[in-house]
Amino acid sequence: MYVLDRRDIEILAELQRDSRQSVQQLASKIGLSATPCWKRVKDMEAAGVIRGYGASIDRESVGLQLCVLAEVNLSQHTEAMVREFERAVAACPQITSCYSTTGGADYSIKVLATDIKAYEAFLHDTAFRLPGVTHIRSSVVLKEIKADASLPIAPAVAGTAATASRTSARTRPSAAAARERSGRAGRPDSAGSRPTRRA
Repeated sequence: MYVLDRRDIEILAELQRDSRQSVQQLASKIGLSATPCWKRVKDMEAAGVIRGYGASIDRESVGLQLCVLAEVNLSQHTEAMVREFERAVAACPQITSCYSTTGGADYSIKVLATDIKAYEAFLHDTAFRLPGVTHIRSSVVLKEIKADASLPIAPAVAGTAATASRTSARTRPSAAAARERSGRAGRPDSAGSRPTRRA
C-alpha cells in the first residue's frame, strides 16, 4: 500500500481542484520545487493512487436529462454468476456507477439516460437481460443536490500518522550520530589540540 504524507495529500487536493495546472504551478501552491513535486505525482500515478485525469462534464448539456438510482437483485449469488453480472455492468455505458450493498438489494446502480422513454428501453433491452437479474426497483432523481466527484481529503489531517512514521524512520540514524558526536566531545582532535585556558 502506498503511504501518503502531508505533501502528497496537498498535491492530490490541488489536482482535484484543477488537474490542468502545470507542475510549476502545482509546486508553487504546495511549497515544493518542480522536480520533487513532479516525482511525487509520477510515484502516485505508478502506484494507482492517481488513476487518471479528465474533464468534468455537465450531463444535461450533453442531453442526459434523466438520472435514475436503481436497486438490483440477483437470482443466485454463486461466484460465477456474480462475476458475470459485474463484468456485464462494467461494459454497459449507461450505468455510470455500481455498488454491491447490504440491505434488501444486492446492488445499487446509477443510470443516465436522455429521458424516461430511453430509460424504459434500457430496462427492457439491457438491464433485465443482465446475467442473473430478477428484480429492479427504480427511483428517478427529481433534483440533483450534490454530485461532487472530489474525494474529501484533508491536508491538515490525512497522512499525519504516515508523516510521523516517516519522520521517525528518518531520525533514527541521526540519534546514533548524536551518540557518536557525544563520545567524541571529550576527546582531543587528531592534532592533539586541547582547550585554551583563559587568563
